[in-house]
Amino acid sequence: MNHAVTLLMTQFVTHDVRRFIVSKPEGFTITPGQGVELAIDRPGLAEQGRPFTPTNLAADRVLEFTIKAYRDHAGVTQALHALEPGARLLMSEPFGSIRYQGPGVFIAGGAGITPFLAILRELARTGQTAGQTLIFSNKTPRDVICEKELRHMLDARCILLTTAVEAPGYVHRRIDRDFLQEHIADFDQRFYVCGPPAFMDAVNGALSALGVRAESLVFER
Repeated sequence: MNHAVTLLMTQFVTHDVRRFIVSKPEGFTITPGQGVELAIDRPGLAEQGRPFTPTNLAADRVLEFTIKAYRDHAGVTQALHALEPGARLLMSEPFGSIRYQGPGVFIAGGAGITPFLAILRELARTGQTAGQTLIFSNKTPRDVICEKELRHMLDARCILLTTAVEAPGYVHRRIDRDFLQEHIADFDQRFYVCGPPAFMDAVNGALSALGVRAESLVFER
C-alpha cells in the first residue's frame, strides 16, 4: 500500500451501505471511475486489501467511499463498517479501466453503482448529464444507493429496477436482452457496465447480442 489515510467520519446511506470520508494524501489524483485498494491498518487486517471506488468529485479535498457490508460472512466490509473516526486505513494508487469516454448508458447492479457515482457527479458538476442514461438494478427499493440524487441528476433517464419485490416507481424486472431492446433505441453508443461478475457477464452478453461493439463496452476487465 502506498498511502496511510485517516477515517474522518462515517454514516449510513442505506440499511447496509455506509459512506466513509477519509483524508486525501497530498498530491493524490484519481480519474472518476477508477478504484483503489483499501485495508485496515491493524494486525491481521493490513494485508487484507479490497478494491473500492472513491465516489466524490475529483477536486474534493477529502476522499469518499460508499461501501456495502455483506453480512452473510465476516469479512473486510463488516470490519470497515465497525470502524470509528480516527481509524487508520492503508490505500493503494488508483487503478482500473472504468472512466468516462463520452455520452452513453450506465448499467449498474447493486454496489456496482459506485464508479458511476463518481462519473455522474463530475458530469453534473460540469453540466454534461444530458444524453446520459442510468439503468440501475437492486433487489428492493431500500437497497438503492443515493436514489434521490440519481433521480435529480437524470430525471426520467434514471431507470430503477427491483428484482425481489414490486413497488411504485420501479421496474420489477431483470436486465436482460428483452429489457434492453425495449428501453434503448440506439446500440451504437457507449455502454458502461459494473456489478457482480454474473451480472456483468449477463449484461455484456446481452449487449453484444444486440450489436454493441466490444470497443463500446466500458467495464472493469
